[in-house]
Amino acid sequence: MAIDSRGTAGQIPDGIIHADHGTRFTSWIFTEHARRAGLLLSLGTVGDPYDNAVAESFWARMQTELLDRQHWRTRVELANAIFEYIEGFCNRRRRHSALAYMSPIQFETTHPLNLISSPASP
Repeated sequence: MAIDSRGTAGQIPDGIIHADHGTRFTSWIFTEHARRAGLLLSLGTVGDPYDNAVAESFWARMQTELLDRQHWRTRVELANAIFEYIEGFCNRRRRHSALAYMSPIQFETTHPLNLISSPASP
């Protein structure tokens, strides 16, 4: 989705995907797809508790703000709720401390050359 919404003809120059060492992120298919999109895959070190802090914070917030508050009758309803939470709230309105207290959309607009990295990154 990031490739489709941010890339030019499927390319995100100098974009970085930060992930853990899970099999879906280390598979040949995933890494080849990322490479073709112009993305650099960054895997944190095993056992490092800080390398994935932003992602872990996101999952914890989504759990308490969305998933623990409601039950859905179907997987489609749940998928739609997750999509709306991410695209409608987190990316457009929620301010993130890792992005100088801007929403991701505000940050990308303000820092067009730093689409995926945070202001603290070199």
